Amino acid sequence: MIEFMNGRKRSLYCGDATEKMIGKEFTVMGWAAKRRDFGGLIFVDLRDRTGILQVVFDASKTGEHFAKAEAIRNEYVLCIKGKLRKRSDETINPKLKTGTVELLASELSILSDADTPPFALDDTSAVNEATRLKYRYLDLRTPYLTEILRVKSEIMKVTRDYMSESGFWEIETPFLGKSTPEGARDYLVPSRVHPGEFYALPQSPQLYKQILMISGYDKYYQIARCFRDEDLRANRQPEFTQIDMEMSFVEDEEDVMCVAEGLVRNIYKKVVGKNLPAKIRRMTYKEAMDRFGSDKPDTRFGLELTDISDIAGKCGFQVFENAVKNGGSVRMINAKGFGKSNDPILSRRDIDALTDFVKTYKAKGLAWIAVKDDGIQSVITKFMSEETVKEILKRANAEKGDILFFCADKNDIVYASLGALRLHLAEKAGLIDKSVTDILWVTEFPLLEYSQEEKRYVAVHHPFTSPKTEDLPLLDTNPAAVRSKAYDLVINGQEAGGGSIRICQREIQRKMFNVLGMDDKQIEDRFGFFVNAFNYGTPPHGGLAFGLDRLTMLLTGTDNIKDVIAFPKVQNASDLMTMAPAEVEPKQLRELSIKVNEQVK
Repeated sequence: MIEFMNGRKRSLYCGDATEKMIGKEFTVMGWAAKRRDFGGLIFVDLRDRTGILQVVFDASKTGEHFAKAEAIRNEYVLCIKGKLRKRSDETINPKLKTGTVELLASELSILSDADTPPFALDDTSAVNEATRLKYRYLDLRTPYLTEILRVKSEIMKVTRDYMSESGFWEIETPFLGKSTPEGARDYLVPSRVHPGEFYALPQSPQLYKQILMISGYDKYYQIARCFRDEDLRANRQPEFTQIDMEMSFVEDEEDVMCVAEGLVRNIYKKVVGKNLPAKIRRMTYKEAMDRFGSDKPDTRFGLELTDISDIAGKCGFQVFENAVKNGGSVRMINAKGFGKSNDPILSRRDIDALTDFVKTYKAKGLAWIAVKDDGIQSVITKFMSEETVKEILKRANAEKGDILFFCADKNDIVYASLGALRLHLAEKAGLIDKSVTDILWVTEFPLLEYSQEEKRYVAVHHPFTSPKTEDLPLLDTNPAAVRSKAYDLVINGQEAGGGSIRICQREIQRKMFNVLGMDDKQIEDRFGFFVNAFNYGTPPHGGLAFGLDRLTMLLTGTDNIKDVIAFPKVQNASDLMTMAPAEVEPKQLRELSIKVNEQVK
């Protein structure tokens, strides 16, 4: 039986010990992170979620409990009573928050023993990620992950405080809802009570929060769990968390953006002690794409795109001319100084490898011109006149040591290829100042884009985003040119959050559905309850959602979303700790009227 020293409770967290507490008696509890035995002295680094405290067992002072201390091994769970004292000058550890003090133990209880861990918790950098995820309960004990989850918890606390003070109510919305296919794949949940019918887990609370606005709840927010059955990547998981908000009686994007800015400022100030700019920049979608090739531009460095379609359209190089003739464009990046003869950042082999890099973004190739001390080096200039080459170099503000990279294709391919290339080049050259918080709003997104796969227009954000009032006539004549009242907050080249003013007039909402290729029956089947609600008075409203996991990544500096989620999934959406998904009992399937296709399995 475990004895808690006559019922004594913990009176101090390990990481909270300070020199002001010297001379006082405390009871601490935690895991043995490390044990060092020097005969009559045993040192144990005791770890809890707040940090590490060195505990000393002295055979001359600990008495009968010293024998117990000899049995301690890594990850044993301990309860220790003792007196806090100052460390001697030569044993001070400046790397520890508690490095100037230690606890001289007088009593010890071993609450739980432990097997030898499959990896050392003090250095997991060389441990295979799959192993760490299999033993996630051990991985979560590491100070690195502990601090990240502490930050995430603090973000949620600051969010709730700020939203409450701003007059928002926290309202929960259902997990079990209706599938409304328009976007990523839904996770489906079979119904036992309604055989052959399914619920869908929410990709976001979008429809519910708009219904709440129609219901008269002016200001809603929720820290909402969301689910999307899509392929994973470094900053995406099948289940994730949004800071979701919606406001009524707003027509101007600034109304929502102002509240969102206030929240982000509070989070940065109170969680990491950083002040954001008093005025956050605005940039239209068109400017972001033209300058950076991305709707989430990282503006901490240059390498901006330059359009030379007017020159390229008559340059003599058929690849360039055909791209312009077919409605595309030719754009370039000047990698300034990347080819300096005395210290080149890119070798010829590096330049050739960049062609394969941009091909992953559907580019057919990557042309280039290197400006050398003795002239220019390129395979494309032989197709151009000397005047044309000079015009291109002038447009690029090219100097000796520069390398110009060109992409010629449809605009979306040019943007994607050069947008990725500028990030790749910046990382290679170390141009990104990671200490800077680069934050801006991107506005005026396209409302619609044409899907070649589906042969119809699809919503860039979702079908409930309001078009710009002045662009409404274009829904009938040129849907692709319609701008939306949508806005994204971009931090360090990552979309931290996004939202829009919603459609609040039923005629416009129905027209939007029609432009997306839905007839009356499809509208009724998919969104009948939502469209019907519009018949009973809909206030103008808008909202936004921040990715809580993405925000935590930005504030903690990790580039792996698995670091900010306690129990994440891997690339194939499985959980290596619980081994989910897994087969279930045949009885469970029969109750749900489901039969598994054995051939597919």
